[in-house]
Parts: sequence; C-alpha cells; structure tokens
Amino acid sequence: MCDLLSVENLQLSVTRNNNRFKKSGEQTLIVDDISFNLKKGKVLGLIGESGAGKSSVGLATMAYGRGGVEITGGKIVLNGQDILQLPVSGIRCLRGTKVCYVAQSAAAAFNPAHRIGDQVIEASVIHGLMSRSEAQQRARYLFGVLGLPDPDRFGSRFPHQVSGGQLQRAMTAMALCPKPELVIFDEPTTALDVTTQIGVLKAIKEAIHVSDTAALYITHDLAVVAQIADEIMVLRHGKMIEYNTAKAIIENPQQSYTRDLLNIRSRVHVPKSRETPVICSVRQISAEYAHHVKVLDDVSLDIGKGRTVAIVGESGSGKSTLARVIAGLLPASQGQISFEDRILPASFRKRSFEDLRRIQLIYQMADTALNPKHTVRSLLAAPLGLYFGLRGRIKEQRILELLEQIELGPEFLDRRPDELSGGQKQRVAIARALAAKPELILCDEPTSALDPLVAEGILDLLMRLQKETQVSYLFITHDLSVVKAIADDVGVMHKGRLIRFGSRDEALSPPFDAYTEKLLRSVPEMKIGWLESVLNE
Repeated sequence: MCDLLSVENLQLSVTRNNNRFKKSGEQTLIVDDISFNLKKGKVLGLIGESGAGKSSVGLATMAYGRGGVEITGGKIVLNGQDILQLPVSGIRCLRGTKVCYVAQSAAAAFNPAHRIGDQVIEASVIHGLMSRSEAQQRARYLFGVLGLPDPDRFGSRFPHQVSGGQLQRAMTAMALCPKPELVIFDEPTTALDVTTQIGVLKAIKEAIHVSDTAALYITHDLAVVAQIADEIMVLRHGKMIEYNTAKAIIENPQQSYTRDLLNIRSRVHVPKSRETPVICSVRQISAEYAHHVKVLDDVSLDIGKGRTVAIVGESGSGKSTLARVIAGLLPASQGQISFEDRILPASFRKRSFEDLRRIQLIYQMADTALNPKHTVRSLLAAPLGLYFGLRGRIKEQRILELLEQIELGPEFLDRRPDELSGGQKQRVAIARALAAKPELILCDEPTSALDPLVAEGILDLLMRLQKETQVSYLFITHDLSVVKAIADDVGVMHKGRLIRFGSRDEALSPPFDAYTEKLLRSVPEMKIGWLESVLNE
C-alpha cells in the first residue's frame, strides 16, 4: 500500500517580530528533523509534553503555522503532491476537503452566534463536495455515530447550549463530514468523560479504517493512543525521542522518557484524616438553566478544610454546573451554600469582596478563560492589585513567584495566550487563581489539557500548596487516575444527581451501583486491544 502522507526532515521555526522580545526578527527552531510515513486507513499517534511540537507538526501537514510558526525545512507529500509547493489558492482548497483538523478546544473553534449544524456542514457545502441536504444527512449520521443526544435535532443547538464534551464530539463530526483523506486529531477526547470516550474512540477508529482516511492523533494520554494508533512517535523539545509500532512502544519502550510517560498513571494519594472542620457545605441544591431545564437535583455534600473532594461523572452530568453554583455564577433555584457556617448569597453579585477572594475557580478551557489581549504579567497582576493592592516591585516579585510555582520562567512574562501551548495556558490560569490566596479552589478539569508529566507537576504543586496553606479543592475530573492521585473524598454524579459520595476508598470500592461500575470499567488501560475487549463484553 502506498503512503498517503510522507513527511521528510521537517523543520519548524518561530519568528519573534515584536518589540516585547529582545531581538526583533529572531528565529527559534521548535521542531527539528521530523520524518514519518502514513498509509491510508492508518493512525500515527503523536505523544509528548506541552510545547514538544505535537500540534505544530500536525498543523504543518495542512501547510499551516500557528502563532508565527514557519515551515523552514523539509517536504510534506500528501497523496503524491508536495503541498508546500502549492500556491495559496491550492492550499485553501486542500484545507477542509482533503485535510481536516479537530482542535483541542472546541469552545474556541465554534462561532457562538451560529448553530452547530450549520458550522458542521459549512466546509462540505462551500467547497461543493455535496449539496446542503446531503451534508445535513451526513451530519445527522455522524452525530449518531459519535453518541450525541437526539442526532436529528442536535445541530439546531447553539454551542453554549451543549456540554464541553458534546461540543468536542460535534467538532469531530465537522472534520469527518467532508470525507477527508487525512484528519489531524488534536486531543479530541481531552474534554470527554471515560464512558463517552470509549464510544468516541470506537467511532473515530471505525471511520478511519472504513473510509481509508489516515489520521494523526495528538494526545498526552498513552492509554488512549494505545487503543487507536498503529504507530506512535514520542516527541520532546521538538525532536523525535522514539518511533515504533504502538505495541512496541507500549510493551517495550526503549527510551527513559517514554518509560516515564508509561509509569505516570501508577501514582496513588494517601487520603487525609476525615477529622477536619467543614469549610463549605452544599445542602439540597437544585439548579436550572433557561426554559426551566433542571441540571442539578437535590445535591448535598461537604468539603473539609484542607481536603480534596473529587467529582466524577459523564459529560453533562452536572459536575461543572455544581462548581458554578458554589461560585455564585449560576444561582441555585433551591437549597443553600454555606461557607464556614455562614450562608452565602446565591449570586456572586451579592457576595462580599472577601467571599469572592476566598473562593476561586479554575476553568476547563484556558483558551476561553484568558483574555487574548493581555500578557501573562497583566493576567497575574490583576488579582494581586484587586485583592491585595500590590504595586511596583512587590507585585512584580509576587508574579515571578507565581510563575516559578507553575514551572514557567520570567521569559513568559510578556507573552500573550496565543504565544503559549495549551498546557502553558492552563498553568497560567492556575497561577491566576492562586494569586488570590483562596481558601477553596473549584478546579474544573485543570489538568485535562496537560501531558502526564506536566500534569503530575501541577498535581504535586496543588498538593504541596494544600499541605502548606490548608486550601480545599473541589476537583472536577473525568480522569480516575487523577482521582486516585489527589482525592480524599469522591462524589459520582449522573444526570444532575449525586448518586455516590464518601471517602475515596469507600466510593471506589464495591458493591457498586450500575453507573459507577460502568464508569470504573471504562478507564482506559495501558494495553493494546483493551478498547475492543471492553466493547465486546
């Protein structure tokens, strides 16, 4: 079988043409001498830490450089044609027809003013690949394959009317709709709970093999890529560390860095004693969105001082909504929130300035949480000035301390969000929350965009801060390996209800209700063929 995609000696550089940098026009090599081949119907997994060059390599196969990235060396041959030699018009025809892209952050990729269905079919119709009715029919089919609710009417919704996981699947449908030759999947299951992830991985895998579509699958989760990739390339600092079949990488890695990635999921946290005062009490909370759609139903739980409560459940179960209610962003329709034995007003607008400081929220999507016009310095300076009145040298020193805590250096001070990798943006969002010195942090998937080694560093940071300051966490996640690594208490949510709550060992030990058993069985294992074995049970 001939290669669909051939990449030879690829080099990518970024040019700094901004006076915020010391040398205007200085070029930095970010990807160096990457080569690989990809056949029809096959999947190459790209693994590596944040900033390793994974997404840059994927985008280069569309002859595209994001954030000032330029292709400065090598060849990219798609179906016998060197796409780097195409005129601008040829490249425009290539994108959205022969090569499609599934972004890491669907929230930033969809236009909030247009219905999802219209955006899913747009490329297929504009490029004349099919009629509007044919494109709509294919979109409905893909919505069903990808497990989206009410496939016939799902496309009539706007992006803000669906969960993050549902929006990510809708973007997968957008990429597959034109029947492309190559699809670049950039962390397509990052925002998905494990039960949904299985169906999406199965759908992606089947679509690739049935249609002879080739794919680059970019991810930081080796257990996920082991289920879908035929070959795996491990990247670090823009260079290839290891490249082999998926079976060889998973079962017999040759490089120490790859072995570190494989071993990261074995971390287990020792839960703290439950004899601590309750700092936040949630009692019989119900909440609704527009048109009286109930999203939380009679939820009660306690968060102990200095403890971590992990909330797990599938996309749309109400996990993020619970955090929004506690923060006062969505006033509860029933019930009450108490903080240190004092009932909080339902809306943040009626809460005191000190209450707002003491409860901070780290959002799931750093892309939409950080103002793109602000530098890292100004993003971190805002809460320091607002809550503590810091000025001048003292404020600058505190900003540097926050950067050090999240493992970013002073060279990041004057960068804006579009000059940061996904993981770097998420770390800045975490630093911004820490700047307020809160007593409770509502963490909505704060490590979901990070590679395992960086995520471990962030978790270590959060745990160290908790030990030093007794800060409490409500940690929303779909990653049960994260739950085992940080949680003292665990709650399981399903369809807006808290169906299970207790200490981590109690909550994750049998006997299980049917949903919790399904949830635990859906956690990907670092084993080739695991996906098929679970689907066949």
